[in-house]
Amino acid sequence: AILAPRTRRLPAGTIAQALAEGAVLGSYRFDRYLSKSEQKSAQACSLIFEDKKAHKKAREGAKIGVTIAESQNLARDLSNEPGGDLPPAALAREAGKMARETGLRFKALGVSELKKRKMGGILAVGAGSSRPPRLIVMEHGRPSRGGKGRPTVCLVGKGITFDSGGISLKPGAAMDEMKHDMSGAAAVVGAMRAVALLKLPLHVVGIIPAAENLPSSTAYRPGDVVTTAQGTTIEVLNTDAEGRVVLSDALYYGRTEFEPAAMVDLATLTGAAVIALGPWSTALMGNDDALADKIRDAGESSGERVWPLPLWEEHREAIKGKVGDILNTGGREGGSITAGAFLSHFTEGTPWVHLDIAATAWTKKPTPTQPFGATGVGVRLLVEFLRSFRGSHR
Repeated sequence: AILAPRTRRLPAGTIAQALAEGAVLGSYRFDRYLSKSEQKSAQACSLIFEDKKAHKKAREGAKIGVTIAESQNLARDLSNEPGGDLPPAALAREAGKMARETGLRFKALGVSELKKRKMGGILAVGAGSSRPPRLIVMEHGRPSRGGKGRPTVCLVGKGITFDSGGISLKPGAAMDEMKHDMSGAAAVVGAMRAVALLKLPLHVVGIIPAAENLPSSTAYRPGDVVTTAQGTTIEVLNTDAEGRVVLSDALYYGRTEFEPAAMVDLATLTGAAVIALGPWSTALMGNDDALADKIRDAGESSGERVWPLPLWEEHREAIKGKVGDILNTGGREGGSITAGAFLSHFTEGTPWVHLDIAATAWTKKPTPTQPFGATGVGVRLLVEFLRSFRGSHR
């Protein structure tokens, strides 16, 4: 049992939600591959509020907290899964299973449909693997009509189910951690589950470009020029800068198919974000200050903090190509920002925020609520943001 603290500073529902989240997140373990698990069966946990008047609000808050934390644990499960067991098709199956259980509309576009839509970015990155890419789409609610009703928000998550670097092969040390390179996708799946179960009065679309980045005779190469669905051409300098390449098609798809009031992407995009901010914060960039402020506020409220980085015209100039329109890497200087500048080419006209979760998606330093491995970062932040979103953030 947990005795709720006495305080007038916070409503009972908020306290109960936080306590429930902590209890559920703290009990998480990923041990399905252990032949002998030390994990004990989950025990019931009671929250005790001395003020009887607070009981109703406390129950409501606890229910919300359990829903959000279980959704974050789903994201942790997906990110912790070995890349060999969770290729793009399997990730699509897991997302589809969740969608059926929660009433979300769902579809997964295969290679033939990706070709029809000329999604050259996703196809190029997935070309080196025998396990083909997918574009996964989940929908909650219905869009507004005539400017009235539910505003649309698109959540886009990078879904590289394993990232070897491709032809630009990564060093062997810590390459095992690249099973976590789909943590953005995992966060979107988890957030969509919570959105559905909480019945948020919004039209929310989750979009995941899923692919494996592997070296082979069919893999895309440094020097290749990739044509995206938008028509923008990408000059490939480094095949290990693949996340932005698949996101180009996903962002364009979200912007043109759904015309959202806001679009947020999450991606383990750059090691430069780790250097810039360490494991304490997610990097934030975007084209709309008001939307960015909403995300920052949600980060503070949820405990998943973000910190803004600039996105200037000079950063866009730094990735201008000579053979293609834009380069898929701008080099070491300002690496996180030039990656964000790359993505901005595919979001014009739509309020957009980019969250680089490379530093926060997994950890080797356990805490009481966070064991070793995937964190599920982004789920609580996104849900907190969406619960307060009203369509106009200006």
